[in-house]
Amino acid sequence: MPLTLIHGEFRVIGASPDGDSIRFYPTNPNVWDDVPLSVRANAHGGVQLRLDAIDALETHYTPRSSPHPWRQNPELGDAAATAHLSMLGFDDVIRDEQEIVTSASPETRPGAILTRFADKYGRAIAVVFPEDQQPQGADASPVFLDSDGLKKSVNFRLLEAGWVYPTFYSQLFYDLRNVLADTARDARANGEGLWATDSTNTGFTLRSREQLTTELIILPKLFRRLAEYLVLDDTGGVNLDGFQAFLEAKADRLFTVPAGQATHFDTLIEQDGQMLRLTLPPEQVVFIEA
Repeated sequence: MPLTLIHGEFRVIGASPDGDSIRFYPTNPNVWDDVPLSVRANAHGGVQLRLDAIDALETHYTPRSSPHPWRQNPELGDAAATAHLSMLGFDDVIRDEQEIVTSASPETRPGAILTRFADKYGRAIAVVFPEDQQPQGADASPVFLDSDGLKKSVNFRLLEAGWVYPTFYSQLFYDLRNVLADTARDARANGEGLWATDSTNTGFTLRSREQLTTELIILPKLFRRLAEYLVLDDTGGVNLDGFQAFLEAKADRLFTVPAGQATHFDTLIEQDGQMLRLTLPPEQVVFIEA
């Protein structure tokens, strides 16, 4: 099954792009009707993109009922966002205290995306290309993406440089997933980017919320579940006694590769008191869309 090629431009002013999301405005604002995708587009056709197959450290995640956003390690989280925008051709990006971009040079950059579905939030799940690497083809035309084409994408380049984690979902084509998994393994073996200090699989002992939001380098999926759990404790503590039960209730469905075991996220989290670790490397986990 092919992906759909959509030409347009990326815009950052007034938004808060991070290492795996950005706003995109198609050249034809009505293209979403022609595709069609269940995206949440504004009057000008602009949509929020979620870069497929990767997950950057959170820079502004707000769990339900939380009065404020949570974030992960600022140094590496911001570095991933900077790398993402630089790969698309943005420089001198200035943000305010809420992480919203107030200026950039230039303010917009042309490019293209390949997509075929949207997530439950109405974000187009996309493979993203800068202007000089975009696939050839007419707007809204079908494109079969191979490994050579994938390697021109921002998704691949961010993973190759170690700025993001591999985070796969079931609708990602298996041949592309295999290429990305190999790339993630190489980046980890070479200690690229966040892999130099990652403790997702080696394990970590949670001591404080400050440690979670400023120090620890862990898979964002695990970070989000920890944030959602901890926000329920209005004492400000980090007691994990109920965390496994919380994960079981969330019931994030997945299967493992190459074993093909169908299970839930909680079964892959080993816990010993305040110590947690993911028992499989991230590239061996494939989540099933909610």
